[in-house]
Amino acid sequence: MSKMFAPLMAGLFLCVLATASVGLEVKTAVLRIDYPRLLPISRYDLRADDIGFAGAILADEDNGTTGGFLGHSYETRTIAVTPDAADAALAQILSDGIRIVALLADEADLLRLTDRAAEAGALVFNVSAPDTALRDEQCRPNLLHIAPSNAMMADAVGQFAIWKKWPEWLLISGSNPADVKLAEAYRKAAVKFGARIVQDRVFEDTGGTRRTDSGHVLVQRQLPTFTQGAPAHDMVVAADASDFFARYLSYHLWTPRPVMGSAGLRPVTFHGAHEAWGATQFQTRFEALAGRYVKPEDYNVWLALRVVGEAVTRANTADPDGIRNYVLSDAFELAAFKGQKVTFRSWNGQLRQPILLYDGQITVSVSPQEGFLHQRSALDSLGLDAPESGCRSFN
Repeated sequence: MSKMFAPLMAGLFLCVLATASVGLEVKTAVLRIDYPRLLPISRYDLRADDIGFAGAILADEDNGTTGGFLGHSYETRTIAVTPDAADAALAQILSDGIRIVALLADEADLLRLTDRAAEAGALVFNVSAPDTALRDEQCRPNLLHIAPSNAMMADAVGQFAIWKKWPEWLLISGSNPADVKLAEAYRKAAVKFGARIVQDRVFEDTGGTRRTDSGHVLVQRQLPTFTQGAPAHDMVVAADASDFFARYLSYHLWTPRPVMGSAGLRPVTFHGAHEAWGATQFQTRFEALAGRYVKPEDYNVWLALRVVGEAVTRANTADPDGIRNYVLSDAFELAAFKGQKVTFRSWNGQLRQPILLYDGQITVSVSPQEGFLHQRSALDSLGLDAPESGCRSFN
């Protein structure tokens, strides 16, 4: 009998919401800064022209499904610019009355643009920058983080390694600034979960191409000798945010060991082979729309705009402050095809979410791992917990 009445009750709920609400026009923007980058090691990792933007289109469709019953409409503008044109692009977005912006930008640009958006009363979603400092002393009250932090990703790997009883790590990191930040996150994860980094080695980025005919030949000669003589270890942790060397590690180590981090078993927010918890229907809709598999940037943008849609539906407001206040409250939760509802950390604006561990083909595991407990939520065992965060903008 309950199954018969469930659709009726859902319809009545929407009717009540529609009666109590007025039509809202929800205008958002996705601003993507395209930085000069070397070609990735693998052609499989070439960036699509619509990276991030395809997720926005799907989110508008999803938001419009419920919004149509309530008289709400959703429109998202997508803009890709070079770094020197980012400020003018944001100024135009704000001039056109848009006050909700998802940004795909590096740390420095993200902070500058977020501060400018704050002057206009706009709410910003970080959908790409992993820098832990953005959730710590560099946090902003109008900046919410959909993208997981380096700390969350490193903790996801660390938990799995400890669950597997692999506590002895050889850490190999790149020499670029992003690599240095990621390596520090793994060092802290080791301390946090009782692992031990037996040695910390840096693979220097000396420039040059990684995709010439001789590229793999040089790596095949370099990496075994580079990893020779390391103390006994259970696994190799790669911190290579620059995509310079880590993909070559798995079959070129002096001592054969599993590789995790930037290669081997990688922490990701989403990937195109993930099928659990209803994700298949998300994947098929995305592929029909974009003609390709989903990337983390697409998922992060989709999730940011779905957060907006859920807040507009439940709180009946398109005001940036109203949306922010609702999503940071205990009332907010959202299904995200990850096995449990996602929520925001009220102390620094980071979205709590499980992290998928991906081997390039399947989801091997999902963190937080079994047995890693927390007084509030097991998801808070990943990344900065409230006592660890130096963010004071959310007090």
